[in-house]
Formats: sequence, structure tokens, C-alpha cells
Amino acid sequence: MEPVWSSRFFFCYAISILSLSIVCLEAKRVGFSVELIHRDSPKSPFYNPKLTPYEKVFNALRRSFNNVNQFNPNASQADIIADRGSYLMNISIGSPPFPILAIADTGSDLIWTQCKPCTECFSQKAPLFDPSKSSTFKKLSCSSNQCNDLERSSCSDDQTCLYSISYGDSSFSNGDLAIDTVTLGSTSGSPVPLTEIVIGCGHQNAGTFDDKTSGIVGLGGGEVSLVKQLGDSIGGKFSYCLIPLSSSLSKNNTSSKLNFGSNGVVSGSGVVSTPLISKGTFYYLTLEAISVGNKRISFVDSSSSEGNIIIDSGTTLTYLPEFLNSKLISAVSDAIDAKPVNDPSGLLDLCYIFRPDFEVPEITAHFSGADVKLSPLNTFVRISEELVCFTFKGAQDVSIYGNLAQTNFLVGYDTEKNTVSFKRADCAKA
Repeated sequence: MEPVWSSRFFFCYAISILSLSIVCLEAKRVGFSVELIHRDSPKSPFYNPKLTPYEKVFNALRRSFNNVNQFNPNASQADIIADRGSYLMNISIGSPPFPILAIADTGSDLIWTQCKPCTECFSQKAPLFDPSKSSTFKKLSCSSNQCNDLERSSCSDDQTCLYSISYGDSSFSNGDLAIDTVTLGSTSGSPVPLTEIVIGCGHQNAGTFDDKTSGIVGLGGGEVSLVKQLGDSIGGKFSYCLIPLSSSLSKNNTSSKLNFGSNGVVSGSGVVSTPLISKGTFYYLTLEAISVGNKRISFVDSSSSEGNIIIDSGTTLTYLPEFLNSKLISAVSDAIDAKPVNDPSGLLDLCYIFRPDFEVPEITAHFSGADVKLSPLNTFVRISEELVCFTFKGAQDVSIYGNLAQTNFLVGYDTEKNTVSFKRADCAKA
């Protein structure tokens, strides 16, 4: 194989055959995968061994409940609370590579980290990225195409493009827009360096960010997201396989996977696909109905037009309009031979006393062209020794297909064909 020396979005690894040589492989042809670390797992700096598994589940649900209020599909930026994402990624920025722990977020676009010098930075335990020490760091000008791709940008006195991101809880990040090498830690053991990636070098950042992370990896649909920047090099394809919450929180060192390029293709028996509706940052699907057993509940509200629900890996619960959720709750409770009880926390809409023979009905999400049959672990979660609760909840302003509903599915995005595919899988073994 002949080495390729100067191509964007190619990645390289070193091999030794008598002498050292560098082999570069096109991501679209080879593909690669990275680890997604659940924020409450033993691999995460947020891990607290003193919490019981049920307390960790409850915390994940509470973050989801708070987080849904931050989504505003009409805003130019992703309205999320940055430090409450469900999954983390280890990446490096610069040459030589400078490691950071970032939030993996399908609900935002820009990759950014806190940078020296910081005029206003939130507390961070890890060292700050120093762009002056990276040989591949380059600020972008106000006239650059990348600057024009931003919804909110301005110019400094020296014509450097300045980015500005604000979040729904009044958190924000401001700084220089730049390009640099971003290195991903591949599950194969060979790091994946990506050259000339647009990043935000944040010099002014504040709000509800946590000191254990230092930035965000945006995986949304906007022009400056990692997925969009990789573009043709990954054939517009990425996928993830989210392990069950109970496995994420255990000590078995199992993690979810995020796949790019050929690794991100979802194919084979059992695959169903639905149109991906492009509306900027967020990924939208069209949910036509939900079935409980043989009872089909149609999504007939005025919001049920094309692209009526966001699919998001960072939100735990699934949120539906109140009118639809109330019908769903009624159908589910009618199908379960037990009396519902109240959730003491008041967060969840339908709970039962747990018993070993507790049975739940088959629930199917009917997306346009794709019927996704959910398993009990997708629809009910045990929040204590005594209680098991439904993972769907009513919401007023936004519909979100959350990560519990996606657990143990290989979920593939094809941004060239504009499809999202689902295939049932054992993600702990994927």
C-alpha cells in the first residue's frame, strides 16, 4: 500500500518492517471506533463508588428531566446544559497531542475546549490547552468559510474570527475559532489523528460546567460539527451502540461505542431505516405512532408533520407531547396486571412495585418506514429496590427519543442518504 502524505481526514499509524514507515488509511474505506464513557461509570471522573446503582440511575433520570427543558429547536445554538451530558470522550487537540475529556453531544456542533490565556474560565482540574505549544494550531480569519458557517461570530481587531456559544441555562463559551489536529482514541488501540479540524479555543467560559471536563465534542448536524467536518472521509456515516444503563454503571469496564466510516455502517438482517430530517443542529425523525401490544396510538397533533421528534443520545428519557403520552400511559397501564404507584420523586409518570414476575407489554415505535420494537429494558427502568418505572414522559414543548429507548440497538446515521437505521444488538459484545 502506498502511503498518502497530504490529505485531509486521513489517519495514520506506524508499522515497523525493518524500518519505520507511516501508513495512512482513508477513514471512509477503513473506518474506526471510539469509546463512549457513561458519566457515572467507573471509567468516568464523575464516578462515585459510594452511590448505589439505583442512586446512579436516579441521578441520570434527574439530569434528563432537567436537560429536556434546555432544548429549543428554534434557537440558533443548542440549548443544553453542558455538564449534564450522558457520555464522555477522550480526545486530544494539537501537535503534540494534548489530552482532554470532553462531552460527546449529538445536540450541539462545535468542538471546543478551554484555552490559555483564560480571561474568564470555569474551574478545571486538568491543565488548560495552550495553543502556543501546538505546531498545527492556526486561528481562522473573519473572511474564512468556516467563520461564515457559524451562526454567531464576530471579528477581533486583528481580523481573527471569534465564536460565541450560549446555552439555555445562561452558560456560555467565547473565544477564537481555529483549526488544529484532533486525535481520537480508537478502540483498536491506534490513535486516529484528524488534521485541520475546526475547533473553538475558549478564553471566556462560564456557567454550570463541571471541573472534571474541559470541553464539548459536537456531533450534531451543523457545519462545524465533527461529523460534518469528517464528511466525505467517513461517507457521512456514523453509528453508536449504547450498552444498558446497568452495564454502564457496573465495574466490568464495558463501554458504549461510537463508530465512523465503514465501521459506522448498519446493515444485515433486522435493519429498519427511517428518513433523517435536517433542521440544523438537531437530528429529527418522524414518529407516526406508538403501539402497545395491538393498540396503535397515532401521533395526530399538528406537530406530527415531517420531523416531529429529536433523536438524542445525551437525553436519558423519551419525551412525548402530553396528549400522546397520556394515551400511551393509559394503554400501558391497561396492559399491565398490577396497580400503578406514585414515584416519590415526582419525576416519572408511571411506576409499579417491582416483583420478579413483572411483565410489560410489547411496545413499538412506528417511525416513517421503520417499526422499532422495544424490549423491556428500553421501556422500564428500576429506580430502587421497590420501584420500576416507565421511561417515557410527557413534555410540553419538545419531543425527544432518548438513550434508554436506544439501548442495545446499533443506531446508524447516514447524512448523505439522510437516513437513520436501527438494528437490535448486544452492545456489550459489539
